[in-house]
Amino acid sequence: MAGAGILKGLLLIASNFGWLEATDTTYIILAATADSLFYFLPVLLAVTTARKFEGNIFTAVTIAGALLYPSVIALNAEEVATTFFGIPVTMMSYSSTVIPIILAVFVMSKFEKLCNRFIHESVKNFITPLLSLVVMVPLTLIVFGPIGVNVGNAIADGLLAVFSFSPLLAGAILGASWQLLVIFGVHWGLVPVFINNVAVYGRDGIKPSSAASVFAQTGATFGVFLKTKNKKLKALAGSATVTALFGITEPAIYGVTLRLKKPFIAGIIGGAVGGAIIGQAGTQAFASGAPGLLTLPIFYGPGGEGFLGLVLGIVAAFLVSATLTYILGFEDPIEETEASEDSNVSKEKSDEEIASPLEGKVVDLTDVPDSAFASEAMGKGVAIEPTSGRVVSPVNGTVTVAFKTKHAIGLVSDSGAEILIHVGIDTVQLEGKHFVSHVKQGDQVKKGDLLVEFDIEEIKKAGYQVVTPIIVTNSSNYTEVNATKNNSVKEQETLLSLKLFNSESD
Repeated sequence: MAGAGILKGLLLIASNFGWLEATDTTYIILAATADSLFYFLPVLLAVTTARKFEGNIFTAVTIAGALLYPSVIALNAEEVATTFFGIPVTMMSYSSTVIPIILAVFVMSKFEKLCNRFIHESVKNFITPLLSLVVMVPLTLIVFGPIGVNVGNAIADGLLAVFSFSPLLAGAILGASWQLLVIFGVHWGLVPVFINNVAVYGRDGIKPSSAASVFAQTGATFGVFLKTKNKKLKALAGSATVTALFGITEPAIYGVTLRLKKPFIAGIIGGAVGGAIIGQAGTQAFASGAPGLLTLPIFYGPGGEGFLGLVLGIVAAFLVSATLTYILGFEDPIEETEASEDSNVSKEKSDEEIASPLEGKVVDLTDVPDSAFASEAMGKGVAIEPTSGRVVSPVNGTVTVAFKTKHAIGLVSDSGAEILIHVGIDTVQLEGKHFVSHVKQGDQVKKGDLLVEFDIEEIKKAGYQVVTPIIVTNSSNYTEVNATKNNSVKEQETLLSLKLFNSESD
């Protein structure tokens, strides 16, 4: 995202200085390269949202693809009256939007689980995706998209009313909320107002306050750059600050401020301050264009009236946001080198490490409500209360046991560790219901390969606990079997470290 943002900024500079024309084929190719990530953002979000809500990733991506399909986009661009079996469809542009696809995939994930409960195993692999696509694409176009359009139109009407009452208050509202409106995809109700005002009256007094929001998020990103000790984040924040100064805010927002939360809030506050100054100054926009350093001339009209207010507003937005970000702080990501130094499981003292096959809360093995595991009679290890219904391979190795009931799986790592993963307590009695196995005995697996999927909620509804012991069944081969001391783990984070009797460190 940072790389694409930098390229967009460079192209903007090249265009403004006349080094490249927008009609040049070189410019077109580079522009496509820079814009593709942001244009197809719903597709990328479909992947991550499907992972989060445990939906089918391929179905989710197909839904996002349908929203960006050329003929669907043409319906919006050409303002064609659109219906779906007689139901009116309010078309909008879904490129670069966030909320519609998240809502769609969230609902899709629930719909899939509902379908899988009633559709037979033999046909659900193609019937469920079919139903999901047929239901979710029209539902998104009919419901989620129009919500954005209608909310945007209502906001536009409200802001026009507030501007006539108090430009200072309206400027503060727009300066604070513009980037939020863009994220939710409801800013489209305001864009036609900007364009119409310039076309009819030769100027627009609403758009300038949105510039405060742009420079506020830029300032917040710069505050992160000054505050963070994480080298990767500092590099990202630095490059994102530069591109945001030229009006390309996506890397700053999605890569830095929104991700860290508090800086985004600081940007909202800074945007309100700057927007109020700009609104009170009566700044006007005399042409269209994304607010940035190179496009500031679009706000300079006859006599320069209101332009000084714009400059003061964007400077105030930048400084207030940067200062608040630095003061409020944020959860600074730990450097990988620091994480390895602070790790509860030392790599230097272990002959083999077992990664976590699940995401969830770490539970001491002695607290597992099953004496066979709690007594460590089957071997030493740890348990996890899962938050996601996935089991992945914790090692590179071989599947030695794949239970027909799919609730448990045994592996041996390439280094000789024998591992048992037992999903839930007494879940053997479910006879495979609510489980899906992706491997069979004898399969070679790599660390992170998907082994089993299970429905946490349905297993709980059936009256079974899902706490999952991870046991090293040949623990007697090791002098130490040390579990992480972290309260929770994610997939593939270090869970257990094993130390052999014949270790050279002994």
